[in-house]
Amino acid sequence: MEKVILYSTPSCQYCKMARKFLRDKGIDFIEYNVAEDEKAREELEKKSHQLGVPVIDINGHIFVGFDRRAIEVELEKMQ
Repeated sequence: MEKVILYSTPSCQYCKMARKFLRDKGIDFIEYNVAEDEKAREELEKKSHQLGVPVIDINGHIFVGFDRRAIEVELEKMQ
């Protein structure tokens, strides 16, 4: 099963951009607010080796920050 996870915080502008981008593309994703969810924060740190957001996990491929083009390329592989 194809899976997209967005790790974010409410105040992060790049997180908002990533969320809008995924929604505009019609991508189903799970979003975790790492400011409130300790388990998700630990998972984020384990996957990305840092605590910055956004982090997007596309089928195990980790994207730190909002790199629109790299994310588009990975999403194209899902289709």
